[in-house]
Amino acid sequence: MIIDLTGTTSSEIASALLKARRNAGSPAMGMVGTIVVVVDEASHHDAMKAANEAGREHPSRVLVAILRPGRGTGGLDAEVRVGEGIPGEAVLLRLHGELAKVPESVITPLLLPDSPVIVWWPGGGPKVPHEDPLGALGRRRVTDAAAGRRAAVDFPARAEGYAPGDTDFAWSRLTPWRALMAAALDQYPTKVSGAEVVSAKGNASADLMAAWLQCRLGVPVEQRNSRGPGITAVRMFTPAGPIALTRPDGAVATFSIPGQPDRPVALKRRNTSELLSEELRRLDPDDVYAQTLACMVKREKMPESAKIVSEADRRSAQTAAAKAAHRTATPAKTASPELEAHAAGTRKTAPKRPAAKKAAADKAVVRKATAAAKSARKAVAKKAAPANTAAAKKTTAKKSTAKKSASKRVAGRS
Repeated sequence: MIIDLTGTTSSEIASALLKARRNAGSPAMGMVGTIVVVVDEASHHDAMKAANEAGREHPSRVLVAILRPGRGTGGLDAEVRVGEGIPGEAVLLRLHGELAKVPESVITPLLLPDSPVIVWWPGGGPKVPHEDPLGALGRRRVTDAAAGRRAAVDFPARAEGYAPGDTDFAWSRLTPWRALMAAALDQYPTKVSGAEVVSAKGNASADLMAAWLQCRLGVPVEQRNSRGPGITAVRMFTPAGPIALTRPDGAVATFSIPGQPDRPVALKRRNTSELLSEELRRLDPDDVYAQTLACMVKREKMPESAKIVSEADRRSAQTAAAKAAHRTATPAKTASPELEAHAAGTRKTAPKRPAAKKAAADKAVVRKATAAAKSARKAVAKKAAPANTAAAKKTTAKKSTAKKSASKRVAGRS
């Protein structure tokens, strides 16, 4: 059901929501929160679609505020949508003129009582979200640095003005990356000497990833550019080889740990509704995001030399990985030296033959080599025979002379 209201008020919008709910046969509200979307006219359709898709997991009242400030008189146009595939309730609000400068006066009466409020800026968001009039209403404030052109400028400002409840989609996109890298160090605890993050140029998530690694590991983290999409690789250099997570196509990644076979990991780039659903699952303050923002500010003030991995650490990790791969490789069986020599000569001179003929020829070569060795031993024995005979004759003559002398001595005594 769609109800169009022109030149309306917040009270009339609330009454229209109640009427539509009763006509749909569900007088009770089964929604768990309110999502306030601050967007422009060009992108409001995609933002409302993403919020409704996230509402299938978290049924909510979606209030889409399109601000049109100007000098004219203030006005409010609304479009109420209930049912027809929408899991909760959706209200499209167009605020004109002076009314656009005070949007909280329109949004506040439409918030669900006793339920959390999530404020989302799909187009980037303010530098200090909790100081925004609508941001002050939210328990959770979600921005998207990737949608703006000033991410390098906005992050330091958001770090200085951080308030519990602030978060960014650039940080949400890192959740699977951070989980896999932390799990790698749990499975293979070792010392990390450096790390690198490879991504498309100007990627806000890569800046946060580098700051998170440097904050947690206390090592230099180098950033390199690639053709994308998004982050394409994260590597941690260790004495046994690099721990790497590479995703060149934006869909499937390869997870590498020293001494273990590479593993494919499903790591596709998530769409906006999936990111919003993740933020709706936890509404408590994200302390790790706050610490990473502070580390990012410190990292910006560091000299470039402190953010570059030394070539010695890089070569050491690569050499260790090559040695590990060589150790795990299965050695090939080698033939006897005679067969190897014959095979080398055959490859140079003779054409290729079937395996059976080749084996028979190899056996013939072995037999010929054995016969030649026996012939050589016999020839050596024949050459040495005359010398051995002369020596034997001399020994026999000496023995006979000694016997005759002994006989004469015995005869003279007798």
